Amino acid sequence: MSQIETLAIADWAPQPGEAESRRLAGELEAGKVLFLPQLRFELQPLEKRFLDPRWSDRKAKNISYDPASTALKGAQGNASDLEDLRHLLERFHRRALGLIQHLLPHYTAQLRLARASFRPLPVAGRKGSWRKDDSRLHVDAFPSRPNRGERILRVFANVNPRGEPRLWRVGEPFADMARRFLPQIPRQLPGAAALLHGLRITKSPRSAYDHTMLQLHDRMKADADYQKNAPQQLMPFPPDCVWVCFSDQTSHAAMGGQYLFEQTLHLPVQGLYEPDSAPLRVLERLLGRALA
Repeated sequence: MSQIETLAIADWAPQPGEAESRRLAGELEAGKVLFLPQLRFELQPLEKRFLDPRWSDRKAKNISYDPASTALKGAQGNASDLEDLRHLLERFHRRALGLIQHLLPHYTAQLRLARASFRPLPVAGRKGSWRKDDSRLHVDAFPSRPNRGERILRVFANVNPRGEPRLWRVGEPFADMARRFLPQIPRQLPGAAALLHGLRITKSPRSAYDHTMLQLHDRMKADADYQKNAPQQLMPFPPDCVWVCFSDQTSHAAMGGQYLFEQTLHLPVQGLYEPDSAPLRVLERLLGRALA
């Protein structure tokens, strides 16, 4: 079964109607990717100069924009250029937020804004540890930022000017993956969450959910046989398209591409159309205990 749901939407402010919004939420909350091949994020002529790796300061893989502070990070250039780049990311942020608010209006009241990012560097050739290797199938979980079950909703737009797709592998449903790896995961050690927080390794104490998700993330990436043989499909997201997924639930791996915009939004479990579909609830059912 495909994990991709293709939508004939070409407007950043669609009006799908209540029944269609609920249907699309059901697909998204089941871990599928909503693929919008007719929707494009267009750069203005003067903005196309930013389609160049030279704008990255190379200290981070992304150039990021914080909608709360309006700060731009990870970029280099003169003040005028950086202000133009900030406005570009701000415009993408507004577009992506508006898309979710129109497509899935039930989410709107409880959305929490996170950063928008521009990724000018190619996927191929990145160096780092296997834990940071996003060309391996994984679900998103962050070592320093526990979220206690809060959802990670992401909107992506490929703006590659050379016709290169953003090449993903999309893996099996979350529950199937969890059943495979949960027997290998030990419980969180007593006192470990407080210690990590006290040492400022984490911004808040890790819940049992955060511990479990990090273990799933790591064990997926470390398992070479799983990476090769797990159920998965190759999905080339072409230039001038948009896709949306819950990246804490959709197994994914970025295999190739360059020049991508991404907006992260957070949503509490109770903000979903179907809260029982959340990874937190799935894991609690499989383990038979509360995790957050």
